[in-house]
Amino acid sequence: MVHNVALVLGGGGAAGNAWEIGIIAGLAEAGLDMTEAADLVVGTSAGATAAAQVRSGIPTAELLASVLSPPVHPVGQNRERPPSLPMATVFERMRAIGAAATSAADLRRAMGAFGLESDSTLGPGAGQRRAMVAARLPRPEWPDRPMIVVAVDAHTGELAAFDRDSGVDLADAVTASCALPGLVPTHSINGTRYIDGGVRSKENADLASGYANVVVLSPLGGRSQTSPERGGDPEGRFEGLRRPPEWGVDLASEVEALRQQGSHVEVITPDAASRAAMGTNQMDPATRIPAAQAGFAQGKQEATRVTFL
Repeated sequence: MVHNVALVLGGGGAAGNAWEIGIIAGLAEAGLDMTEAADLVVGTSAGATAAAQVRSGIPTAELLASVLSPPVHPVGQNRERPPSLPMATVFERMRAIGAAATSAADLRRAMGAFGLESDSTLGPGAGQRRAMVAARLPRPEWPDRPMIVVAVDAHTGELAAFDRDSGVDLADAVTASCALPGLVPTHSINGTRYIDGGVRSKENADLASGYANVVVLSPLGGRSQTSPERGGDPEGRFEGLRRPPEWGVDLASEVEALRQQGSHVEVITPDAASRAAMGTNQMDPATRIPAAQAGFAQGKQEATRVTFL
């Protein structure tokens, strides 16, 4: 293989983003700086924001410090969040869509239809949503080093893998990647509407194909995605979209495919302390500080097994 190291950052809400930054800072503290080692970074949903942070050139300690600092609202700034449907309603609808889907493509199309339908309620908040996402990015421009931001075409269900050569602003790519149907509006780019890249796959690790070494950070990994049995997770946590293994879009299938191609793959999922820190609602901004702290502690420990770099 020509390429050496790919870093894959999966989705997982505010808590997942903070946990990923914590893990990366912990790895760096232990001597493994993925911001330097990664030849490619793939980001999905909350992982897209983390990817932009990792590729910003900002030292990992500063990235972590930013997550651990309470947000500062400029005087006069509107602090109201854009409208969204009730969380329980959204998750109930997603469970129903997952239960009815007969294929991965069917699931993506149904979730796209849900997103477009929800725009009748959520659409007025689209501009505010983009501004919020843009404000979280350390830099407005695409990095020089390779990075892929994953979204899904809401009309067709097809993959959209944005990079610096796509002719799309970084803020638009990340906003599209984070557009979870029901919670935020779809995001329009050049007349096409997009939804969260996590609808295709929580990690989209298959986009690291061709890299000799792949490190996957999966905030939603390590638990069942096909049944209510969530391996000891707190009661009430959303278990994710139903994706049967035979569809080949679950993390285990993606990792196995990479390994069959010759890649050395290491997957890091939240340990018990990190899962507890994330709580039951990973979308809640209040989870960011505890999730980052737990991720930092876990990252220092994980460095002992990410030994191929």
